[in-house]
Amino acid sequence: MADMNHKATGHERIETSNFLMIVLIIVAVAFGGLVEIVPLFFQRSTTQPAEGLKPYTALQLAGRDIYVREGCYNCHSQMIRPFRAETLRYGDYSKAGEFVYDRPFQWGSKRTGPDLARVGGRYSDEWHRIHLTNPRDVVPESNMPSYPWLAQATVDPADMAPKLNALRRLGVPYSDAEVAAAGDAVKGKTELEALIAYLQGMGVRSPQAKTAAAGAQGSAQ
Repeated sequence: MADMNHKATGHERIETSNFLMIVLIIVAVAFGGLVEIVPLFFQRSTTQPAEGLKPYTALQLAGRDIYVREGCYNCHSQMIRPFRAETLRYGDYSKAGEFVYDRPFQWGSKRTGPDLARVGGRYSDEWHRIHLTNPRDVVPESNMPSYPWLAQATVDPADMAPKLNALRRLGVPYSDAEVAAAGDAVKGKTELEALIAYLQGMGVRSPQAKTAAAGAQGSAQ
């Protein structure tokens, strides 16, 4: 017969107390997170831009916002991991320095569709236009949704200068001239054109990334 007066001690006390278990799990996860994450804020490889990296143009930035708005990140990552199977298919693996101007960045491992980190320059603008309007016209087995309305909607020029200013406060090196010209740069442009500009800039905004994208294109042929 169990001893009704037995008092749990040590590890047994933790295992039999929901409150203690929850508190200690939170402490362990928080400590582990701090140890893993905090040092990244002080590493140049994760905080400094890749050599020659250029910020998004106004049109690319508008396209990036459309990309996020339409939920493209739900099916496409922009993070090639350092595995042979991935580098052979997509190109050189992703480096943190390529994405320091991305807010929010599009890393992750969700891939209903292919990774897009090196897609820039791999296809023509016309291919992207057809693909976004009706993906099955170029990839018959595709389960990607169509986005025909992007060709009808236009980018609002008034939105662009505030966006560039906000990013400049966060460290993106936009000049006064670039901010002032942002509205004119997107005037009359459709959301489809903006999204294509963003896609064509993926992986080619720095010399190293451009070389990696060219390698990915060559291996895919």
